[in-house]
Amino acid sequence: MHVLWVVAHPDQRSLTVALKDEGVRGLTGLGHEVLVSDLYAMKWDPVVGAGDFGDDTGERLLVGEAAQHAYTAGTLKADIVAEQEKLRWADALVVQFPLWWMGMPAILKGWFDRVFLNGFAFGVKDPATGRTLRYGDGGLRGKRALLVTTIGARAASFGPRGIHGELNDVLFPIQHGIFWYTGMDVLPPLAVYGADRATPADFAVAAERLRARLAELPTADPVPFRYQDGGDYDDDLVLRPRFAPGRGGIGVHYA
Repeated sequence: MHVLWVVAHPDQRSLTVALKDEGVRGLTGLGHEVLVSDLYAMKWDPVVGAGDFGDDTGERLLVGEAAQHAYTAGTLKADIVAEQEKLRWADALVVQFPLWWMGMPAILKGWFDRVFLNGFAFGVKDPATGRTLRYGDGGLRGKRALLVTTIGARAASFGPRGIHGELNDVLFPIQHGIFWYTGMDVLPPLAVYGADRATPADFAVAAERLRARLAELPTADPVPFRYQDGGDYDDDLVLRPRFAPGRGGIGVHYA
């Protein structure tokens, strides 16, 4: 497989970066090819602006429209194009970050903002129906996605009754709202807890868990999210009453 590994941590001595190094070694040892986008090392610019799209008109910036036009016209900024080319090359995407304030670091959010653009990752139309392809379909369909995160808290606090909320609920905006929305097959996330207190023994355990998950990267069963166009949702993209009757919330979007 071709694997793009995107990592976001400001310190090259961190547990996050050490695990990335272990993961890349594991993947290459299994015969996979790996590209790494280390966003802090690259000094990635996370801020969307008119310059991304070659837009110097001075008119109001409509980001979605400008991005789609620039993507089609080939006028996107070079750093965006380079990351999109890596994604085209990749069969699988590994996204790794420390969980900060229940989400990803700003630099990584800015990578998604600037790279997963209208016309490339989403906003793709079915040529037969004109319907927008998303949630199980879209510009990145056919690729696999794995989220790896390090967390300072203990595992129980992200369990079903944990104070922080169940981990899959916390990660739902990324897993479902980015990966699945753009058509990728989403693998269950890998979380390493107690990251700020990790000992060498803890690191060895975490590295082994990571290697085991990466060995299954081509074959692991994805998270069973519902397809937008599989018949489960109506034309307003609301789950039909016969599915998960009487229930609401995040859980109903798992088939």
